[in-house]
Amino acid sequence: MKVVITGGAGFLGLHLTTYLNKKGYALTLLDIQQFNTKEYRGNYKLAHCDVRNKKKLDPLIKGADIVIHAAAALPLWGKEDIYTTNINGTKNVLELTKKHKVRRVIFISSTAVYGIPKKHPIEEEDPRIGVGPYGESKIIAEDLCFQAIEEGMPITVIRPKTFVGTGRLGVFEILFDWIHDGKKIPVIGNGGNRYQLLDVDDLVEVIYLFCRGNKGSYNGVFNIGAEKFGTVKKDLGELFKFAKSGSKVFPTPAWLIKKLLWLFDKLKLSPLYQWVYDTADKDSFVSIEKLKETLNWKPKYSNAQALIKAYDWYLKNYKEIKTHTSGITHTAGWKQGILRLFKYLM
Repeated sequence: MKVVITGGAGFLGLHLTTYLNKKGYALTLLDIQQFNTKEYRGNYKLAHCDVRNKKKLDPLIKGADIVIHAAAALPLWGKEDIYTTNINGTKNVLELTKKHKVRRVIFISSTAVYGIPKKHPIEEEDPRIGVGPYGESKIIAEDLCFQAIEEGMPITVIRPKTFVGTGRLGVFEILFDWIHDGKKIPVIGNGGNRYQLLDVDDLVEVIYLFCRGNKGSYNGVFNIGAEKFGTVKKDLGELFKFAKSGSKVFPTPAWLIKKLLWLFDKLKLSPLYQWVYDTADKDSFVSIEKLKETLNWKPKYSNAQALIKAYDWYLKNYKEIKTHTSGITHTAGWKQGILRLFKYLM
């Protein structure tokens, strides 16, 4: 089985490579970012390629059985890069997979397409109202996939909740850094809202299951998230118990903190973007019943287990992590900006 993974240098790309290599798949990984080859094992080919470059992308997709399209410009990127990468890149992938008669395309979307919904659990048919360029671009990219499905292409669209696991940094590095140093963790509101996460290993297993078959029932869109999760305060409490650092939840007035974070965001003083702070004090969880029924599958990890596993890896690699420069991907720690000042006050 020949599989092409766009965004292969990313957090998900690394975990997919590890898992699919064990299954004996021949992998081609492509990314605009540099690969950390020390972390990759097994049978794979690497290609430095921007999904917006259709000419360079063409020969890499030719001959593939499966294309897992995980490449995306994240919310910290510039607006133009987000739109061109997430929309034009997806268009190129779809056109080339059709040209080369790829057996299945698996597109990694996001539950950010739902914006800030009032109904829970969120189901796949519920309205999509993206917040900011990232959410908006993912909706447009999904629409390209849905149109291609109507034209007969075999495409699976997966909407994962925010996923964590070994190697995940990004915004979670900020949380882990504060916990490591025993700081209070400010939450927007009182932490009584239910906020579903996802372990990357559960996501990778689902992607593999979709790779194995070519059923018509696999065409369409599927939510995925943890099956077991509590409130923000409860799940963080489990992490604090594991960390034994003395950290605890510090409730804050949501209306005030959101206004401050909005201001810091506009002034580019904070890495927290609008969808993060707008949803942080609200319930946010999706139904995964469609996915469970289609694949006869269920997640292995709860919110707390996923957080603990990620933090345990962080502890074991703390010294090395702190030698790295910051970045704007999930595999690099994000600059804390003005949040570092608040850390000292906690």
